[in-house]
Amino acid sequence: MVTAGKSISSFDDWVDMFYEWREDIGYDTSLVKDFTFDAKYGELPTNEIEFGDFAGQDRWERLIDIPDQRIRDSLLSLIVYQGDTEFASVEQQKNLLETAPSDYDLQSLVRVNVEEMRHGWQMCHILVEHFGEQGKREAMKLLERRAWNQERLLGSFNEDIDNWLDFFAFTNFVDRDGKFQLNMLSTSAFGPLARSMGPMLKEEAFHLGTGGNGLKRIVQAGRVPQELIQRYINKWLSTAYDLFGTDHSSSAHWGYVWGLKGRYDERAKHKAKQAVDKSQLNESARAAYMAEVQGQIDTLNKVRPKDWEDFYIPHVRFHRSIGDNVGARVDASGRELDEAAYREYITSVLPSESDKQYLRALMKEDGWIAPPPSPNLKKS
Repeated sequence: MVTAGKSISSFDDWVDMFYEWREDIGYDTSLVKDFTFDAKYGELPTNEIEFGDFAGQDRWERLIDIPDQRIRDSLLSLIVYQGDTEFASVEQQKNLLETAPSDYDLQSLVRVNVEEMRHGWQMCHILVEHFGEQGKREAMKLLERRAWNQERLLGSFNEDIDNWLDFFAFTNFVDRDGKFQLNMLSTSAFGPLARSMGPMLKEEAFHLGTGGNGLKRIVQAGRVPQELIQRYINKWLSTAYDLFGTDHSSSAHWGYVWGLKGRYDERAKHKAKQAVDKSQLNESARAAYMAEVQGQIDTLNKVRPKDWEDFYIPHVRFHRSIGDNVGARVDASGRELDEAAYREYITSVLPSESDKQYLRALMKEDGWIAPPPSPNLKKS
């Protein structure tokens, strides 16, 4: 492993390991040679803590400002989990660099990848600069885990991204969860973390657009069967539901009490004096996410061939790996099935190895995806 047995004394040492990681995972660095990696911190509307038990006090700018070790530990965990997703997604997607359907798509993929690398860089900058030896160790470990070894901390980031339908569904649905998570951290009581979110959210918007437009172009082309596209929607949405965390989460409860992680659109909800149910924070964010995803599905249904069935989002209980719905034997509409029926059903509504083989062959042909909207990427 690239960082095994090493130690770092400064962020510059970590940067050297970052470049080793990129080489170790086999990323074609000639594609990103002009990109400058740096830590970006934006402005905040207030320097006061915005919610929770410490609301109205000055934001914490240093670890020593945080009044309780439990809060420091929880903050560290939030940063580590966020950073882990960023490096993992690059590991998942790098194999697509040689199969892009157009220069536009290659540029889009590379831009998504370098921005995810920068987001991981950002989280590691906070860890190394603010969390002492423990932060340095965690920053190193973020470069040691590998998605293809199923070592990443969250389930979605240990899944294979085998083809461009995979990629577009991932960036539309899993990166959309990322937008929700970044938004909830944007009001954090820890100033360096909160100020990191604005630049990251601006970059994340491009990732969502890449996924949404890519899926739309696949549907418009009409070459990939509707039921196959739906299977990839099922795959990524069911894992994305898990990314919001367990039901009735005590971690989310205390994260809110301590001011570390707010509700989605916390500032708007606070301004509207909307009461917070701290026992349902994850459920509330997941419901808002599902409503937004429904809009993406509605867009696909508007452009689908007339003889296709409508796309749909799977039920919140479908194919879940964490929380109250682990082991629930339900179909994508939420209907209960017996064990035998469920075993037969689940293999028919998720991508199979034969689906992957079919897509690999199809994507070597022309016309499986509609042309891109423009030969040049627009800057966000």
